[in-house]
Amino acid sequence: MSPEARLMCGLTLILVPTIVYGGVTVLGIITGKAMGAPAPDNLTPVQVSFYRAGHAHAGVLAILSLFLQMALDYAMIPAILMWPLRIGSLAAALLVSGGFFGAAHMRGLRGLLYLGATLLAAVTLMTGIGLLRTH
Repeated sequence: MSPEARLMCGLTLILVPTIVYGGVTVLGIITGKAMGAPAPDNLTPVQVSFYRAGHAHAGVLAILSLFLQMALDYAMIPAILMWPLRIGSLAAALLVSGGFFGAAHMRGLRGLLYLGATLLAAVTLMTGIGLLRTH
């Protein structure tokens, strides 16, 4: 594993406790505070759905970011794009999950979700093409 991939994987793993806390918060929401962390009161069913989606996407996209860091070590990508792709893979996970949590309370924050999804599509597409170009 390259030093760059190791750095980004380390940063991603440091963020895992925030995902765990999000899961404990969601547990508090769906159990009516019987279990889990203190949760916001009076959430609508749509808001609860956004919380669940935010938590689920955070975990899945963090794992994808870990994979992308290693895949980028083998992809034939121009050097100038390597750091933007590495950072973009982690940023996409943060933006998508943050966009769900933010949109649960302020509709205008859904832009974070769309920005993260666009960034994720770009990073995965470029990494995939770079892997196919590798001999």
